[in-house]
This record gives sequence, C-alpha cells and structure tokens, in this order.
Amino acid sequence: MKSLCFLAAVIFTIFAWNYLHRPITYPAGVLIASDPLQTETDDGPLTAGAFSLKPLARFAIEARVLHRKIYRWDRQAALVPVDLALGWGPMSDQRILDQLTITQSMRFYWFEYKLPPPISKEEIIAHSTNLHVIPATAKIASQCKSLRTGALVRLSGDLVEATGPGVGTWKSSLSRTDTGNGACELMWVREVSILPVGNSPERPSIVSQQ
Repeated sequence: MKSLCFLAAVIFTIFAWNYLHRPITYPAGVLIASDPLQTETDDGPLTAGAFSLKPLARFAIEARVLHRKIYRWDRQAALVPVDLALGWGPMSDQRILDQLTITQSMRFYWFEYKLPPPISKEEIIAHSTNLHVIPATAKIASQCKSLRTGALVRLSGDLVEATGPGVGTWKSSLSRTDTGNGACELMWVREVSILPVGNSPERPSIVSQQ
C-alpha cells in the first residue's frame, strides 16, 4: 500500500511539474513588434567569475521565448548556464509558431517546418536568435532558467567578447541576420523582466543587477 501511495505521489508530482511548465500560447497575432536595440558602448571590461568580458555593444531585446535550454556539463556552462531561443515580429505570432518545430542543442537553436514554410527562411532568421545568457547575478540566472516557452520578456545588458577557461575567446555576433557558428548573441544580462500581454495594466516583474 505504501508503495502505491509513493508511486501515486511521484506521478502527481511529475504531472504537476509538467502542467506548471507547459508552453504558454496566445491567439494569433504579433506580440512583440519592436526589433532589438543595439547601440555603441565605451564601457570598460567586466568580470564573471574566472572569465573576462569585453563589452562590444549595449543591447536590449523584447521577445517571446521560443525555447529554453539549461546547460550544466559542457565547457561553457560555468559562464553561460542557459540559452534562450527568442523571437520577435512574425516570430512572436502564434499562427507562425504553430507551423514550426523549435529545439535547442549543442549551443544552437534549430527550426523545422513542412513545406511551404509559413514565412521565408530569411524572415525566420532575421526575427529570431539563440541568446547565450551570462547572468549578472544569481537571481537573474534563476529567472532565466525558469522562463516558460511562450513567455514575453525584456532583457538588457551588453553583447560581449568573453575569454577564460574552457571557452578560449568567445565573441558575440553583432548582427541579427547571420547564421551558423558565431551567429548567436553572447549577452551579459543585467536586467530581465516579464512583459504583460497586450494592453494589460500589470507591471512587469523585474529582476536586475544590484
């Protein structure tokens, strides 16, 4: 009897976890209309544990979380514990995303679709990215790791070039239209906030560097 109760508790826990972490869906329509904002910076070097960071540009992005991948065991995990696949413009539209399969692995973000694609491959690339998150604080790390697929977020900080053990020199892309190795953004995230949907009066929940 005790074994059955334990098994039922385990099944319930798994069901509850999956329910609470299920993807968020919305009616059709673009949810994030703005493009990421990248500006010049003259900020000095930063440190993140054993790593040195050289700011390349200030960066702020509002986007829909398309997928989230936590890394614990690869060489880069000490610097970048989580990658976020993010989309804006047409890549924040439920109608488009329902026709795509999005995954992450090996520090890349992948999309698949049945022909014909819902939008051109070039539009998909130009309105989405795989963001390598270097969290400025433990709270920001926890917030990014807990983001659900479909959440609307705003992240601000710096695109950087990182050097240190296990990563050598790792440089962020400064373009939204490149692909392949080196095309992802490597971002020192100083602030992350959850955005309300549409005209909701609710204020964003903000976690920032202290």
